[in-house]
Amino acid sequence: MTRRIFHSILFVSGIMLAAAFLWILILLPGYFERQIHQELKREIDYLALAVEMGGTENLDRFSDTGERITLIGQDGTVLYDNMADVSQMENHMDRTEVQEALEGPYGESIRYSNTLAVKTIYIATRLDDGTVLRIANTQYTIAAIMAGLAYPAIAAVLILLVLAFLFARKAAEKITEPINKLDVDHLETAMGTNNDIYDEIEPFLTKIERQNRTINRQLMEAQRQQQEFAIITESMSEGLLVIDKRTEILSYNSSALKLLGADRVRANQSVLELNRSENFQKAVESALSGESKTVILETFGYCQLIASPVIRDNQCAGAVLVLVDITEKQEGEQLRREFSANVSHELKTPLTSISGFAEIIRDGMVKPEDIPRFAGKIFDESQRLMTLVNDVIRISQLDENTLPYEKVEIDLFQAAKENLDLVASAAEKEGIVLEVKGVHSKITGAREIMNEVLYNLCDNAVKYNKKGGSVIAEVKEDDARIVLSITDTGIGIPVSSHKRIFERFYRVDKSHSREIGGTGLGLSIVKHGAACLGAEVDLESAEGKGTSMILTWKKEKTETF
Repeated sequence: MTRRIFHSILFVSGIMLAAAFLWILILLPGYFERQIHQELKREIDYLALAVEMGGTENLDRFSDTGERITLIGQDGTVLYDNMADVSQMENHMDRTEVQEALEGPYGESIRYSNTLAVKTIYIATRLDDGTVLRIANTQYTIAAIMAGLAYPAIAAVLILLVLAFLFARKAAEKITEPINKLDVDHLETAMGTNNDIYDEIEPFLTKIERQNRTINRQLMEAQRQQQEFAIITESMSEGLLVIDKRTEILSYNSSALKLLGADRVRANQSVLELNRSENFQKAVESALSGESKTVILETFGYCQLIASPVIRDNQCAGAVLVLVDITEKQEGEQLRREFSANVSHELKTPLTSISGFAEIIRDGMVKPEDIPRFAGKIFDESQRLMTLVNDVIRISQLDENTLPYEKVEIDLFQAAKENLDLVASAAEKEGIVLEVKGVHSKITGAREIMNEVLYNLCDNAVKYNKKGGSVIAEVKEDDARIVLSITDTGIGIPVSSHKRIFERFYRVDKSHSREIGGTGLGLSIVKHGAACLGAEVDLESAEGKGTSMILTWKKEKTETF
């Protein structure tokens, strides 16, 4: 606004300056010419009176006035001239000013000299004796005057333009100063306290104030909605990404970055930079082409990507990407498939043995005295089969927490001793020493589950021990926790198997496990049973140095007042 006012003032000043020069060039020469005409008439009247009263001798007294004085006879002969020799001068009867003077009181004419760039004004009057008195004044023409004044005029114009520039700048700043000082955020208050505000812009400012209030309300509403949207999306476990048609990220939540393994999002970043897999790229391209698509992505786990287009005015304006963490589902599905395969394999082995022995007996290929031995084999395999089925059922019940057991108070020291007693005969055969030590700490839980967990731990400690080894059950307690450990001096577990030892049907040494009748479900039952009892299971073991299985119950903190 200041610039426009400045330009306007400067433009008006230039127009005024040009108009002034035009007035000087056009009007003033005519005005000065009229003034000279009047002045010459007054002079010629004075000279005529002087001649009539004193003769031509009086003309010599005015010869140095600067004007040319000429006296012409009735026949046009020059009788007197103060600037030329009258004998050399031609007859002047044909001169315009002389003819007009003979006919009226005055005769006038102007003659120009292009060579000298001057003009001569002639005024003549007829005297009483019939002679004509003429006076002449020589002046420069407008062109000559302008040529002489060119440099001063240019200097004057430049000075005036500079002054006009400074004035226009100062005037523009002064005019816009009240507007620039307005507090646009509080126009209503400013209009009430600022008396310098122009009356002409008060309606405009009032309208702006109304618009400001409307915009502020809309902004507050938009911010509120944005905050609500952010709270909702940030509380979602699903990932959410909103992109435009150029694949640039417009909005996202932290769950999306977590599922895609990204740390942050840059401004105008393409969503394709977050995941460069082919499935992700195809899903985004499909959504931006107007078709929804669902794919499975494998990142740090598994997530399902649902890409849907955003249609506006029958055109795709962007897409919404929803990411759902299905890692647990996928792993559960994979575990189910592995479990089914393992169960099938484990059931097939004893069933094959039973079927084989039964077939041999049926076909009469066994001597009567060998029938009891083959029957014993069938019984052993069937017992192994029953044990496997019971373990599978037990794990399923622990998974679903559907065991109908009542929670009671359990003495861990006594429970450990009882379960060690159950494996005492097997330990005695191998020369393994059993020992229980520690304190009589108590927990609340299902006694049947506790016995299941401890029996599996004690049984493994004996089965996988060395001859002449030992098994120690120890109970410890402090202010924060209760710990029950079963430690043996057996063959130990390689470090590479520590993470998988609690998986179903996992065996460190499959041949040795089958020799001793293991199903591969014992430690899985221990893990699920401990969870039902509220305990954590830890493993400390080294190959050839023995194993320690540790159950830990954390005590609940009680506030003191």
